[in-house]
Amino acid sequence: MLVYFIVPFLYEQDFKEILKSTFIPTIKFDKNFLAILVGILGTTISPYLFFWQASVEVEEMKNNKKQLVVNKKIISDMRQDVDFGMTFSGFVMYFIILTTGTVLFKGGIHQIDTVEQAAMALKPLAGNLAYLLFAIGVIGTGLIAIPVLSGALSYIFTETFGWEQGLDKKFHEAKGFYVIIAISLILGLSLNYVGISPIKALIYTAILYGITAPVLIAIILHISNNKKIMGEYVNSRITNILGFAALIIMTIAAGLLIYFQIVS
Repeated sequence: MLVYFIVPFLYEQDFKEILKSTFIPTIKFDKNFLAILVGILGTTISPYLFFWQASVEVEEMKNNKKQLVVNKKIISDMRQDVDFGMTFSGFVMYFIILTTGTVLFKGGIHQIDTVEQAAMALKPLAGNLAYLLFAIGVIGTGLIAIPVLSGALSYIFTETFGWEQGLDKKFHEAKGFYVIIAISLILGLSLNYVGISPIKALIYTAILYGITAPVLIAIILHISNNKKIMGEYVNSRITNILGFAALIIMTIAAGLLIYFQIVS
């Protein structure tokens, strides 16, 4: 995904405008702007990631034949893993937005329904190299997103109904888990053939994540500060400050979107 950092600079850029727009964004209080804002927040702090991260951490410990006993070293490793991943994904998102705004939008392309169209649109505007790099980035992103999204959905279902689960299990050990992964993949692939725009589907899903995430964040903050559950590993002050800040920001954004959706 490092190619996303290169693509915007294969096109002539106004760096003063980029810096200004980065640190002094244009904010609009309307339905479309808030929908994209809630979608961005929803993809940054996605409910499915809560399930995926926790489940995979447990599986890794089991596979390494470690006892499921939490200590400060494990907590530190998890925190570094999450911090690095979130920081990297944030930069990737920034450069994708940069490419979309400075290359595609300024080039007169305001409607994209598939990632193929986005890649093809870059070709005449920024050259063959930009097209190829963006295509490689999309493939790389897909190779990460497909197993994570389908796997996380399966973890959610199987945990809800108490079924056997885990990517460390064979098919006959967790049939329901793998059947749900298969069904989700088939449904995802079918979007192209039933007239549903994959880009719009992703946007609507992200918005739904952004609306539902505050509820899960509140539950997680409650659990993380409960000494009966967490013992000595309750949240630190800085973690609570950041956590509640995220909760407040996402709740306000989701609330405003719902308000404008009702009144418009």
